[in-house]
Amino acid sequence: MALSDKEQRLLEQLEAALAAEDPKLANTLRGTTTRTLHRRRAAIAGLGFVIGLAALIGGMQLSIAVSVIGFVIMLASTVVAISSWRVVETESQGRAPDPDSAVTDRLDERWRRDDGF
Repeated sequence: MALSDKEQRLLEQLEAALAAEDPKLANTLRGTTTRTLHRRRAAIAGLGFVIGLAALIGGMQLSIAVSVIGFVIMLASTVVAISSWRVVETESQGRAPDPDSAVTDRLDERWRRDDGF
């Protein structure tokens, strides 16, 4: 069932208000999180690596220049993939609370409260 023009405008206003109030939530609801972006970038870099490998091998038959270009593509793809994967790993580790840090935080607070004794 299609929305009327008035309902469509109201929905757009609600979406704009949500995006202004909480951009992270709006991005999550849209499915465009940085984690998704970096995963996609890492997958594309993997495809670039395969293309570079094909150019490297094919260049052995054609020209050394094609092999060099293939190697450069492989190198660039590897750098992009590693940097993107690090972002994904850092985000996934940052979201999970570290149980040891909670214990040390409590001990630090107790130490400060008791003036070290």
